Amino acid sequence: MTPQQLELRLAGAVITYRLHDVGYALDLEHAGRLVERQATGRPRPTRGEAKALIIAQPPLTLALGPPALPGDRPWPAAQMSACCYDFGVISLRLRVDLPEGTSWSDLVGVTRALERADLAGVFGLALSQLTSQLRPAIVRPAIAPVAEDYTICRLVGLGDASGARVSPSVLDDTALVELLLAEPRALTEDARRNLLSRRFSYTEQDLTVLSWDAALVVEPSAADQDVEFLLEFANAQLLELRVYDAYLDAELPQLYDRASLARRGPATLLVRRFEHVLAGLHTLVADTTEVVERVESGLKVTNDVFLARIYLAALALFREDAWRLGLSRKLGIFRDTYAMLNDEAQTARGNVLEVIIILLIVTEVVLGLIRH
Repeated sequence: MTPQQLELRLAGAVITYRLHDVGYALDLEHAGRLVERQATGRPRPTRGEAKALIIAQPPLTLALGPPALPGDRPWPAAQMSACCYDFGVISLRLRVDLPEGTSWSDLVGVTRALERADLAGVFGLALSQLTSQLRPAIVRPAIAPVAEDYTICRLVGLGDASGARVSPSVLDDTALVELLLAEPRALTEDARRNLLSRRFSYTEQDLTVLSWDAALVVEPSAADQDVEFLLEFANAQLLELRVYDAYLDAELPQLYDRASLARRGPATLLVRRFEHVLAGLHTLVADTTEVVERVESGLKVTNDVFLARIYLAALALFREDAWRLGLSRKLGIFRDTYAMLNDEAQTARGNVLEVIIILLIVTEVVLGLIRH
């Protein structure tokens, strides 16, 4: 780091996110009534350019109070909050405010300490209490085994040793690699350029740098939380795609097993032997398609503005297109399987009808012969 960076004094916080899928859907209006005292509103991006972002169901934000953090480290002021999405995701946020006069090295230390800390109990307790409160508002409640983590270093000011404000441009790649990538080894210029290529500035006093599991957001206005809002939304969408991808992966071999069992069923049930398998397939495809549609339409971009570029860059970084493509391919397999089993059932039904017709004809012939 340069001498100028070593003298930096920072103001802001480190926010660690833990996102969970808690059910098929979440009724936000009902949830707001259940936890009315904790609800702090349903915010959306507030900048003028946010008109280019269409949010069908703004998430519900809840204040959960100060958590009991583990270990002997004297943590700065910490607060827990939650953000609830209508497609069944709850994002838990642990915010640790930076003490006055924090240096860049101190910021890196707090970030690394949060990564190393055993926060499973802290987030687990908060999730358990919150899902218990919100259960009446959750459709088909069930906590998925897949979770998503993310960290945002949110700075509202960078100053020098005298307290004078400095531009985020003083932060070089070495400092950003140290903070966002936790990489102790010296990287090549090409590696640094690729890993830190997603950086955005709207004015000379703001900066956003994205990486796979962390981001640096420098914004002088403490009330402006638009970038954090969009990054959290993108992570919630990623989680939902991952959850249903894992769900389809688990269902596919079970589907083949159920179809095999149905084929070996009693001959008397030949016509309707796939009935339960087909009904389950139809429900699975319909539910997954509906959830994916809710996720994709949760936030739409109508113009190439600054906030939209950050949001789309986050989606590209998280490879959400690849997850969507994988889901579409697996849904295609289930639809093809449905069509195949349905055709097999129709063929079996046709064969049974042919046998019945032949038997009726034979019976008529036999009865005719008997009468004569």
